[in-house]
Amino acid sequence: MNDHSGPVRSRRPRGTLALFAAVTAVTALTATTACAGGPASAPEPAASRPASAGRASLEGVWRMDGYGTLVTVKGRSLRTYETTAVSCLPGAVTGTRAGAPDADGRSRFTVPDSAPLTLTPEGAGSARWTSADNAGRRALRRIAALPARCAERPPRDPRAAFDVFWRTYAENYPFFRAKKVDWAAVRDRYRPRITARTTDAELFAVLRAMIEPLHDAHTRVVAGPDRWFAGKRPGTVLPTPAFTARVEAAITAGLGPGVHRREWAQGRLSYADLPGRIGYFRVTQFARYTKKGDYAGDVAELDRALDAVFTKGRTRGPGALRGLIVDVRLNGGGADPLGLRIASRLTDRGYLAYRKRARNDPRDPARFTTPVPVRVRPHHGPVYTGPVAVLTGRLTISAGETFTQSLMGRSPAPTRIGEHTQGVFSDVLDRGLANGWRFGLPNEEFLTAGGRTFDGTGIPPAVPVPVFDDEDLAAHRDPGLARARALLAGSS
Repeated sequence: MNDHSGPVRSRRPRGTLALFAAVTAVTALTATTACAGGPASAPEPAASRPASAGRASLEGVWRMDGYGTLVTVKGRSLRTYETTAVSCLPGAVTGTRAGAPDADGRSRFTVPDSAPLTLTPEGAGSARWTSADNAGRRALRRIAALPARCAERPPRDPRAAFDVFWRTYAENYPFFRAKKVDWAAVRDRYRPRITARTTDAELFAVLRAMIEPLHDAHTRVVAGPDRWFAGKRPGTVLPTPAFTARVEAAITAGLGPGVHRREWAQGRLSYADLPGRIGYFRVTQFARYTKKGDYAGDVAELDRALDAVFTKGRTRGPGALRGLIVDVRLNGGGADPLGLRIASRLTDRGYLAYRKRARNDPRDPARFTTPVPVRVRPHHGPVYTGPVAVLTGRLTISAGETFTQSLMGRSPAPTRIGEHTQGVFSDVLDRGLANGWRFGLPNEEFLTAGGRTFDGTGIPPAVPVPVFDDEDLAAHRDPGLARARALLAGSS
């Protein structure tokens, strides 16, 4: 984040960086677009699409499975609506079709401040929505028309804001049972406190109090640059610039004298060759790799770094790496496909990264969309297939966690060293209120091949090691890095 006073808004799907917004140099993200792309998570081949898709039109109104979202396509224009049982508000995503639909009816839409998105017909009544800066896809079902309330002016009364906020969580949040929170009881406790005369400060205090017990880094409410709240897991200490400087000093000491780290992506990616032919690759976020901050620029800069790191000399032959350390202990998240691009350089065979599903029944939190598989596909070029150690901690968040999860199916499996990750994986469902405020929540699960999720608890390490303790930082020690070096030296 580059804003030390409040959250930075941009149209990105993995908005976890609100956790870091006031205190760290990692860039904040919020967003509302979706799904799939890049060589690491390629869309389905054309042969898998129904033959009738080529003649179907996208014109009309669509309901997205899960997500509480409606999508309208009229001529070259696309727009979204954010819905609950009591509300329909204009969404944050608008798009303009770029060129004509292709032979299959597929249309690509440019979206301000975000990656392009693609709509693909799959018959007369269904379509899919994908976006390059998001892993997976979302299903669209045709409906006859927008609900009448979508054309009405929404009330700006504080009671209406409360109702939309509570209802959005009630219909989309998957983890109330796991968090041991009775959301109906939350409504009964706080709703009587809201009247037509409730001030903005009072309303904000109530909305914050409602979600703070969830201890979820993907929950937030933003009422202005100086009035916002983002959750976090208990025990999480937000990194300050002073803390980050101490971490850098400890890592530098752990790498050893004379070791040169090369940097890319405005310092967010770095690499060093260590003695014993061990590589050290650090990733502090999956976004904002260029000053422009666009996703296409992020991809180009990441590929430039990966081409420089994973050379023929380091990946094969007598001079190849004997081990690789990947450090994501201070990673605030970003775009999942960037993590998949890195994973694609660490394998010579495809495998399942994870499966994504979204809560899909406003009345039943146990019902989800059909899980969408997201795969790691090998890079067409040099890849490293040797031993890997991944350094993680509670400040490994969101896309840092999905990246860690994407490596679990790799063979040989990496050794995770450090502490549990933060425990937030879902894209952030970014929503608005009629008074201009924004808020966010998770509504998805990222599943392993066996159906497990790590939401709340985070991904555990195989080798527990303290991460950035005060005592270690004061002594310029990095026990996690030292353990990874010893493990890889012993395994080679």
